[in-house]
Amino acid sequence: MPENRPEPWEYTLYIPNDLRAVTVARRTLRLILTMHGLIRLTDTAELLAAELVSNAVRHTKGPAALRVRWSAGVLRIGAWDADPEPPEPPGELGALWEEGRGLALVRACADLWGWQPLARHGNRGKYMWCELAAA
Repeated sequence: MPENRPEPWEYTLYIPNDLRAVTVARRTLRLILTMHGLIRLTDTAELLAAELVSNAVRHTKGPAALRVRWSAGVLRIGAWDADPEPPEPPGELGALWEEGRGLALVRACADLWGWQPLARHGNRGKYMWCELAAA
């Protein structure tokens, strides 16, 4: 399958607040990228998705979702959760603490990353995202 498919695509996986959802999200993402010929992005994308989904599941009480989008040679991975509170700022990768390393990994491995608050149809939450360029 060609790696640089011109047509954009997007998948969304809705997940419960369950730590097992991190594994489900990683395996689903690997399958999506394999089927679209983006195998060389898989390892990094899996790490990024696992960190975003893990934060959504560990630090909130409601459901979450993983969104994967490919457009113009850029893979965007995002995780929505029901908590509108901003994420803690990322720590340094060399620091010896349990919290905050996930976003430090996202910052180190992604080409771009960020978050935005969301409010739609009476639902509130936030969307954490990161991008990987194919080139």
